[in-house]
Amino acid sequence: GWAPNNRLRNLPDYLEQQQVVPRDTKVSLLVALGLLLVCLVNTVGLLLAKFLRRSGEIGVRRALGASRREIYVQFLTEAAMVGVGGGVLGLLLTGIGVLGVNFVLPPRLAHLAHIDPALLSLTVVVAIVASVLAGLYPTFRAARVQPAWQLKSN
Repeated sequence: GWAPNNRLRNLPDYLEQQQVVPRDTKVSLLVALGLLLVCLVNTVGLLLAKFLRRSGEIGVRRALGASRREIYVQFLTEAAMVGVGGGVLGLLLTGIGVLGVNFVLPPRLAHLAHIDPALLSLTVVVAIVASVLAGLYPTFRAARVQPAWQLKSN
């Protein structure tokens, strides 16, 4: 007479109990997230240097009547374009990689590597959102440029 084992689990607990996702996959996810974080910090630094180098231009625009909101829109649009470029380059490299797998692996394994359109569109969206998030601080700093100081120094 043992008590029946009829516990209900939520999905993550059930997958863990059935050992559906191997530990290697979890480690790969953490490594990928760490790489994304390092890339975002690098992007923040590069955008900050790029935007602050143009402080003279920002000062002139502000002196001619551009609001901080317009400066925000311009620089966040530039950051989004960096994300679009990165996403498109990533799609191109993914396509080349999938074609390369077809040449390297046997056909019975190569058919497993295919391009999922929904996942590719999610990748481009993540690239754009990540670059806009990385561009928030540099844009904030660029919008804080005092036009009088820039005009006096030029």
